[in-house]
Amino acid sequence: MSIKTNINYCNSLFHYSRLKTREVKVGELGIGGNNPIRIQSMTTTDTMDTKKTVEQSIRMIEAGCELVRITAPSINEAKNLENIKKELRKRGYKTPLCADIHFTPNAAELAARIVEKVRVNPGNYADRKKFEHIEYTDKTYDEELERIRERFLPLIKICKENGTAMRIGTNHGSLSDRILSRYGDTPLGMVESAFEFLRICEEKKYFDIVLSMKASNTQVMVQAYRLLVNKMLQTDRNYPLHLGVTEAGDGEDGRIKSAVGIGTLLEDGLGDTIRVSLTEEPEFEIPVAKNFAERYSKREKAEVKSQKSKVKSQNPHYYPFEYKRRETISVSNIGGHNVPRVVADFSGLTSKIAPSQLFSVGYNYSEKLDKWNLSDQACDYIYLGDNEIDFQIPGTLGLIYNAKTFSKLKNKNRTYPLFNSEEYFSAKERSKELNFVAVTLDSIFNSQFSILNLDPTVVLIVETSNDHGMAEQRKMFFELLHLNSKIPVIIKRSYKDLSEEKLQLYSSTDLGALLLDGFGDGIWISNHKQETENRQLTNSTAFGILQATRTRISKTEYISCPSCGRTLFDLQETTAKIRSRTSHLKGVKIGIMGCIVNGPGEMADADYGYVGTGVGKITLYKGKEVVKRNISSETAVDELISLIKENGDWVEEK
Repeated sequence: MSIKTNINYCNSLFHYSRLKTREVKVGELGIGGNNPIRIQSMTTTDTMDTKKTVEQSIRMIEAGCELVRITAPSINEAKNLENIKKELRKRGYKTPLCADIHFTPNAAELAARIVEKVRVNPGNYADRKKFEHIEYTDKTYDEELERIRERFLPLIKICKENGTAMRIGTNHGSLSDRILSRYGDTPLGMVESAFEFLRICEEKKYFDIVLSMKASNTQVMVQAYRLLVNKMLQTDRNYPLHLGVTEAGDGEDGRIKSAVGIGTLLEDGLGDTIRVSLTEEPEFEIPVAKNFAERYSKREKAEVKSQKSKVKSQNPHYYPFEYKRRETISVSNIGGHNVPRVVADFSGLTSKIAPSQLFSVGYNYSEKLDKWNLSDQACDYIYLGDNEIDFQIPGTLGLIYNAKTFSKLKNKNRTYPLFNSEEYFSAKERSKELNFVAVTLDSIFNSQFSILNLDPTVVLIVETSNDHGMAEQRKMFFELLHLNSKIPVIIKRSYKDLSEEKLQLYSSTDLGALLLDGFGDGIWISNHKQETENRQLTNSTAFGILQATRTRISKTEYISCPSCGRTLFDLQETTAKIRSRTSHLKGVKIGIMGCIVNGPGEMADADYGYVGTGVGKITLYKGKEVVKRNISSETAVDELISLIKENGDWVEEK
């Protein structure tokens, strides 16, 4: 791949620097400019139920929500926003409100007179999606744009008159047939979809706009935001960005996936307001979002290490708007075309290691059968440091020892040494198959340590203790690209005194960002909050990060929306029910959508879809195609299982 003419999308690839955007006022709340990263969420109640919506909004606000979004699927809900707003103000809450609009311009026009902000989706504001490919001429395409312009202009006029802000929010799953026909299902299509509406706003001198590029696929989401900023910078635009991974899911999966997408962009210095979309009560989204905002509020003040490297941010093998994995050789089962490997850390154990302790990292030993059972999330290597294992290990597992301990071992079967950069060249004994060499940024730029002189059995372990180590580690990868080195790399991050949630969020951000860049042939997470870390947590987090970045699939993936007032069934209960029956289907992607708004489009990234289409009615999809329409919600999960079986994707649970 050749260097593109302009890949600029952030202030720096190698140290943290927040991109300065224009300020947009939403009521009294400032977004962008010098304001902190703002936190928002969305109600899940029926908008016509004023009491429940107000009470839920208050719970969100008291948890730290700075902007409350409420759906307005029709003009009746838009009218009731006035009652909701009055009741909130009566109770002393001045938090601005945002109306969420799909398909209904008349509802948007009414809502814009009541609330402080409206969100419109350019994929369905003036379009109806039919999944039709249309061959447009320039003339017919321009005619379509003129039709959209005429439908959109009244809303712009109302927003200008009332001082109402607007979010132009593109969704990957709801791009119009017009955009799909010309640009395809691509990040470029997402950007152009927003720009069509943005140009109309600018024509009328309306600039109180926030932009977003949401997708359930983190690769697509990150690429779309980067491309959006790239295009803004080329055209002297600086609108604030709202960040979010749509349909992230629930629990651990939802948090990891959100961190990979949102955190990667925050590391790049992008993002002015965030929403973490979890299939949970909206007030539970707020603490997750606050963890992100607080981490980056301190980032500007942190020290940035200066390095001797003169490496440039442009390289023919790096293009931030597409995913391309760094090319490496294969050393044992690391690098090359192998999936990224996972290293577990047992070096901190002070007691003798027993077979039962490997259960936490995916290996279960049966004494009765004298046999190891492996889960789909069994780690590939265990780092023991100076500890030793004196029992027969599973045949798929490798053990890593400190170099001095390795040299003393009598049985070196599937055991490998870990050197630091000084030890490697002076070592008297190395493995003939696989040697790990731990390097820091300082050592790799040291003239006495030459990457080019390492033999083909070496895998590098890159590590950093810097808070913004992602940028430093990215710089190291650029150095390897500059040297045209094909050595595989394991990315290691060590954390101290972190809660379980922060460990998941921070590691998902730090490691996920590099994986989305195509860097890394394995990951290693270490958390030294206590003498004995929670290895099960770090192991499941590692596999969750690889799943969220689409670099290694080890379980079923659920593309599950967070629910809102449009939802036609209990989304949390249904998601749990579907998960309980399908969680063993490794690699299968199931979309669970509360309504039709993003449903069919998001099916493009799912193998199967479960979408609410009426009260008590569900429509099932295979990809983007409707298979069973308006079936009873009482039998819909059984029907979904039958559909999976009919298409050959079902396996019995072991």
